[in-house]
Amino acid sequence: MYELSVFKKLCGVLAALTILFGYCTELRADESDWLKPLGPPPKAAPRRISGGEAFPPLPLPVTPLRRSERKRQPSSPKIAAKVVWGESANFPLEDGNKMVVTDWNMCPGDLGSIVKLAGKFLGTPYSNDTIPLASFHGDPLQTPSLFFSGGRTVRFTQEQLSMLRSYVLRGGTLIFDSIAGSPYFYKSVKDKMKEAFPDYSIRAIPLDHPIYHIATSVDTATVINAKEISQPLLEGIYIGSRLGVIISRFGLGCGWDGRNVNGIKQATYYDINTARKIGVNIFAYISGYGKAAREEAKPEYFGSVDNKIPTDEFVFAQIKHSGAWNNHPGAAAKLLQRLRSDSAVRVSLKRVGVNLAKDDISKFPFLYLEGLDDFTFNDAEVAKLRSFFQKGGVLLINNSLGLKTFATAVKREVNKVLPGAKFSTVDPAHDLFNTAFQINAVNYSPAVRKEFPKLNAPLLEAVMIDNQPAVIYSPFDLAAGWNGMELPLAKAYEANSAMQLGMNLVVYSMIR
Repeated sequence: MYELSVFKKLCGVLAALTILFGYCTELRADESDWLKPLGPPPKAAPRRISGGEAFPPLPLPVTPLRRSERKRQPSSPKIAAKVVWGESANFPLEDGNKMVVTDWNMCPGDLGSIVKLAGKFLGTPYSNDTIPLASFHGDPLQTPSLFFSGGRTVRFTQEQLSMLRSYVLRGGTLIFDSIAGSPYFYKSVKDKMKEAFPDYSIRAIPLDHPIYHIATSVDTATVINAKEISQPLLEGIYIGSRLGVIISRFGLGCGWDGRNVNGIKQATYYDINTARKIGVNIFAYISGYGKAAREEAKPEYFGSVDNKIPTDEFVFAQIKHSGAWNNHPGAAAKLLQRLRSDSAVRVSLKRVGVNLAKDDISKFPFLYLEGLDDFTFNDAEVAKLRSFFQKGGVLLINNSLGLKTFATAVKREVNKVLPGAKFSTVDPAHDLFNTAFQINAVNYSPAVRKEFPKLNAPLLEAVMIDNQPAVIYSPFDLAAGWNGMELPLAKAYEANSAMQLGMNLVVYSMIR
């Protein structure tokens, strides 16, 4: 523990020496400005004491004594743990006293307050605790999410990064809150997550994503000291269809505890109302997507892209693109298993991952593409796809979760490949709906039924080449149904309808 005021004076001297000798390094003097107490310690939980049973009767004239013992309350399901990290300092107060402030706990009441509020909102009395990263067990079933809060640079060992990666891939969620909008915390978190997940990308979460609407809709946001921001802004890493890492650039925690960020002039943070809405949604999302997290974390799902391409079977070739391209691990395998068992179609039970710019796609009559946010094709990818269509190939595009951002990207990028391409609704009488199954009506998820209460026919869009669908686009999620999963607020087909449509689409691509 160090004296913060003395530390800052020392940093000032070091800064002067740095300028004198021409160095351009950043000094911790700047970082220390982001370590300040932002809230008092939370109140201790009330002690519940109840009268115990009397001792066994004693010989007269002794009067029986009663004992009091603490009553153990039923434990609530734990949804999060706040991670202990960083350093602590003595912060001088105006009255001459000192207050201990720590990197990880600048606002001690943040997590407990929002978990309690989320529990009331959702009707489940969730609990939370604190845990040092060094002693964390890494089991998402015991602790579904880890919460990191702070204002200064976060540092992890390689062992810790490896453990965090494993935790997320097994179904856990990491939440990072730059509690005062610190650039040091925000940048270090992104750098470390890129290091932990080099095969994934950190992406802005689109405004129509379930995390902004699962408990209460957050379409607008007030960010103190950032007047140009009028919408919520979260970033994350997708693991399958869910967010395994959630990063908030602007402060949330003080708002969760009903406070503003006082004492840091340059702080940028959500106002109390916005912060609480986002916080409730985050924990509702973690709760609602728990089953998907566990299903998509099964070992056989990850690494299931088969690099060995069969020559005498139907191959499910999936395009790797610049967006989140692997949203439903395991879904293709389940579709292919059903095709093998219920039809005469010879299929490989593993999908093939295709890099359009590098791989030879001439052997594939069928390509599959899914996503849930923005993506782009480069010139080489455009050329490859154009040649694919000229040779009669069929491209199936699935809108994972049914999000608008991906829909916009699909229309834009297909027009790069096929200039002037027009998407039109496929006629319900088309052969697409009458190959393996005759499909006249389908079942949709609650999110679709709410928005389109009268819709019961299958809805697909297509770009026609020589009067035949060459690009088939599903605006509602098919692959979630192949996996047999229900994803809250996802605009999707229910499982049986999704499976029948998927089988029809594969068979159609082989016989057209």
